[in-house]
Amino acid sequence: MPRGPRLDIPGVLYHIIGRGIERCETFKDDNDKDAFLSRLGDILQETSTFIYAFALIPNHFHLLLLRGGVPVSKVMQRLLTGYAIYFNRRHQRVGHLFQNRYKAIICEQDTYLLELIRYIHLNPIRAGLVESMSTLMRDPHSGHAYLIGNKKAVWYNPDIVLSHFGATEKEAKRKYLEFMSDGVSRGRRADLTGGGLKRSLGYPKEYPKERFTYDERILGGSGFVEAILGAYEEVSRGKVDFNALLLSTCSRFGVTEDELRGGARVKKVADARAYLAYKASREAGMAGSEIARWLGATRSAVSKMIRRGERLRESIQEE
Repeated sequence: MPRGPRLDIPGVLYHIIGRGIERCETFKDDNDKDAFLSRLGDILQETSTFIYAFALIPNHFHLLLLRGGVPVSKVMQRLLTGYAIYFNRRHQRVGHLFQNRYKAIICEQDTYLLELIRYIHLNPIRAGLVESMSTLMRDPHSGHAYLIGNKKAVWYNPDIVLSHFGATEKEAKRKYLEFMSDGVSRGRRADLTGGGLKRSLGYPKEYPKERFTYDERILGGSGFVEAILGAYEEVSRGKVDFNALLLSTCSRFGVTEDELRGGARVKKVADARAYLAYKASREAGMAGSEIARWLGATRSAVSKMIRRGERLRESIQEE
């Protein structure tokens, strides 16, 4: 059965799993992994997206992200497209690198956060890339080394992650390492790599008799699934179609689409561009880069337009 549309809700936890097309290698060496993490770090900072855990394996990767001000789909689009261009150029290949549809599972944070951090950070051991916890501590392409302080990056904040394990840094690291060691023998956790209440409860073959809300895109209890679906419905209803905003802006200011795109130095056109930038950002949920491309402007110019558009909105009687 085909999966539904991606669920995009601010402030929720996402387990992202991306695989190479036809299981091909997406990272041929450490240089590739370094390039991926460098690009990831830049995007995380630019989009205010927080990362709890990550692991890079030759033919796939895991990320545990807290959605910030930009949809996770936009974060992943920038990451995967940019990295694929780099990879194809470096290795003299053409075509797609990643499977068309990566997994993006919304996870119940209270129940699954620590389990997911452990599961993701132990991936290199399960994949046979490193032999033990001691060698995992030196792996620069798994978040584990960053959590215990052997590696540092401006885009990874170990203090926030460790705060879930203990009140002091020393206590938190000790409990985290004990928690990790306890998970080495547990093997692959199918319940953490797919969404859906039934799977998360550990019912791979037999479903519970009780009636539960179930969704493959969500990992959590019935109440959490219902809350997420309800929140998604509210968010979706709140979004306005950009074309509708475009038509209403042209009508309100008496300008054409070509004038909006052209950026003529006429006050009513400048006002209309600022107003459209503001409405597109706030009501259509468009990223600044998208608005910039449509208007033929720089990101910094769009940021100024949005602020100006907000002032304009306050002075205009909305219909």
